[in-house]
Amino acid sequence: MLQHFKYKSMFENTEIPGWTFSFFLKNERYTGEYLSDGTINWNGQTPPEEAQAKKMIHELMTFHVYD
Repeated sequence: MLQHFKYKSMFENTEIPGWTFSFFLKNERYTGEYLSDGTINWNGQTPPEEAQAKKMIHELMTFHVYD
C-alpha cells in the first residue's frame, strides 16, 4: 500500500495538465511524473511490483485530480 502520497502541478498555470508525485512503499520513497495521458515516468528507482504501484497511482490521481 502506498503511504504519504503527495502530488502537485508541474506548472504554475494549473490548467496545464501534468503533475509530480511522491510516496512511500515498504519504507522507500519514490517520485515521478504523471502526464495527462496517464503515462508515469519514474525519477530514480522504480518500485517493486511496478504494475501494482501504477494502478494505485492511477486510482489516486483519478480521485484527486479528475474528480
